[in-house]
Amino acid sequence: MTRAQGLPEEGDLVVGTVHNVKNFGAFVWLDEYPSASGQEKVRAREAKGKEESLRIETGDFLEGFIHIAEVATGWIKYIRDYVREGQKVVCKVIRVDEAKRQIDLSLKSVNEHQKREKIQEFKNEQKAEKLLGFVAEKLGKSTDEVFTAFGEDLVDKFGTLFRAFEQASMDDRALPKAGFKDEWTKAFSAVAKENIVPPFVTIDGYLELTSLAPNGATTIRDALKKIGKEDVVTVQVQYIGAPRYRVVVRAPDYKSAEDELQKAAARAIKAIEGKGGEGKFHRKEE
Repeated sequence: MTRAQGLPEEGDLVVGTVHNVKNFGAFVWLDEYPSASGQEKVRAREAKGKEESLRIETGDFLEGFIHIAEVATGWIKYIRDYVREGQKVVCKVIRVDEAKRQIDLSLKSVNEHQKREKIQEFKNEQKAEKLLGFVAEKLGKSTDEVFTAFGEDLVDKFGTLFRAFEQASMDDRALPKAGFKDEWTKAFSAVAKENIVPPFVTIDGYLELTSLAPNGATTIRDALKKIGKEDVVTVQVQYIGAPRYRVVVRAPDYKSAEDELQKAAARAIKAIEGKGGEGKFHRKEE
């Protein structure tokens, strides 16, 4: 969640807000890591049940430091050409002194792709916290109570709280499959479906199926039936013109889509060859 506990670890990517720029480096509030006083404010705010009842200031978060040598590659004449107060940054944690609670950061070690992904992850978790608040309202509890009751377990199972909401929005069985069967799952799934638009990718490939048997058309039709799949991943067949058929896969991500496309094609080819026919699969139309 965005209100992570403890200290970040070396190698972690963190989102921060620059609050003080000096000639030798920049000081950054870590937006995902409330300090002890910040955590107390979070709990007090949730206990009152109103977000506007107690404002969480940037100073209520842990602080990190970016040395000028870690701001950018090459020689830096004016540090403010690279960082300024109020700027949102994504940094890599390069050292953590637990005793002193000192966190050293690097801005130059984060590329644009990592920055985009981390910012999106941060925004997703902020949204997930808000959605967990909706679940808490349905259950008549505080956000802190429901996070302790099952939020931490969801993060352990799904990796992030947002991913748990995402999976619940796509599949009614996502929570039971992960071992969650208590009554709160109904409220969680309802909030997920009301507020999350599932991400999907669509890919396709092409099959050539032929059969010289007297009942060849039936054999091909039966082979194509082996392709269909209705779940989080869906597979459909579109007729192009004998002997060609387009196989379309819709899935939450490219890896799942590619895996299912290959499996679907293999099922159809195995079925047609089992009846004496022939089958070929092409990833791209030829």
